[in-house]
Amino acid sequence: MEEKDLISVVIPIFNGELYVKTCIENVLGQSYKNLEVIVVDDGSKDATAELASQYPVKLIKLEQNKGLSFARNTGLDATTGKYVHFMDVDDSINEDYYTLMHAALSETNADVACGGMINEARPQKAQLFPEKVVYTTVKTRLESTYVGKIGYVWRYLFNIDFLKAQNLRFMEGRLMEDLMFSLPALYFAEKLVVVPGAEYRYRHQENSIMTSNDPVHVKKRREDRKHAKKIMHDFAKKHNFKIPGVTTGRLRYVIKKWFGY
Repeated sequence: MEEKDLISVVIPIFNGELYVKTCIENVLGQSYKNLEVIVVDDGSKDATAELASQYPVKLIKLEQNKGLSFARNTGLDATTGKYVHFMDVDDSINEDYYTLMHAALSETNADVACGGMINEARPQKAQLFPEKVVYTTVKTRLESTYVGKIGYVWRYLFNIDFLKAQNLRFMEGRLMEDLMFSLPALYFAEKLVVVPGAEYRYRHQENSIMTSNDPVHVKKRREDRKHAKKIMHDFAKKHNFKIPGVTTGRLRYVIKKWFGY
């Protein structure tokens, strides 16, 4: 398939010297070659920037650590592609990920494509799609992805014009920022396509702010989780819809999570 559409890949990194080379090589090794790789060094104190600069990427260096949301927004502002994917530095994608995701978007003219995910830490939260399907209602878009429960933003390839038209940005200063971005995105999208064969492997990184047992981090996670849930519920109430797996259909979500159907 013709690779006329540029895909921007935004990789925010804070002290990621252990993973940066593998991550960039994984992206540059994709079968889809028309890629713009944007590495946002979020005030790292290690060799992240030095290692990233050895590759043909657009490197943005932030002098201070501003947090994941700020780094993602910075990367989004720097994109020049038609589509954007937000990737975490310690994760990986299979070789045909962008080829399959791009083809699905091109063929269906959808605003968002959702690929499969493999969750190494919590296999029950993995989700792979057996066939390509286009969803055009709020209920089916939210239910097919269970975005209210599995809100990771890296599951999606977004049309950048769509994100700009809806003024979708990451909420800065908070954890759980994925959910507060992904839920509105899938609500506003006119079409969502799910993509078989495109697989994102989520790695559970020890001692990150999301896994650390440090009391400060634990308190921050608890507070921001509560805040994200409020934002999510307020958004659903404002737009008069139910969130599958959260405010409706929770039993169905549990069955699907554990038994795969």
